[in-house]
Amino acid sequence: MKKEGEEKEASEEIEEESEEKLEETEEETKPEELTEGAEEVEEALEKAEGEEERTEVEEETPPSAAEEEEVKPPPSKREKEKEEEFVEERIYTIPLSKVWIAPPKKRAPRAMRAIKAFIRRHMKLEATTEEEEEPKKLIISNEVNEMVWRRGIGKPPRKIRVRAAKDEDGNVTVYLAEGD
Repeated sequence: MKKEGEEKEASEEIEEESEEKLEETEEETKPEELTEGAEEVEEALEKAEGEEERTEVEEETPPSAAEEEEVKPPPSKREKEKEEEFVEERIYTIPLSKVWIAPPKKRAPRAMRAIKAFIRRHMKLEATTEEEEEPKKLIISNEVNEMVWRRGIGKPPRKIRVRAAKDEDGNVTVYLAEGD
């Protein structure tokens, strides 16, 4: 029992000493006296910050209904694409396993060529007559390109799901399939 009491006293003394040291360090780190000018500057800064916050809140107020009608953003590329009428739209899973036969530094470009060849063959994009004014185009979206090149030139995906859409002019656009 005496040992427990002695331990408590020792721990209390240690706590008191540590508190005294903390007080001494706090006194050393605090400036002795702030000048009156410094206090005024701090008050002015606090007021200015409060005013800035108020102005930011005022700026964030939603526009009225009339302003919303006037300030409609221009339609994005996707909305334009949806507005176009497609004659034919199909979803394909394109196998790219044969691309891996090529040397590593030629795989991603070869995968892009394989996608183009697959779409040309399945969407019947080849021009049959030379008398046409405009040749039919095959457009590959950036999403598909980024999907093929995501892991670098040497490791394209083994297969890729795409959505091919043919418009009225016969041009085919290839998009990444929904959900991928």
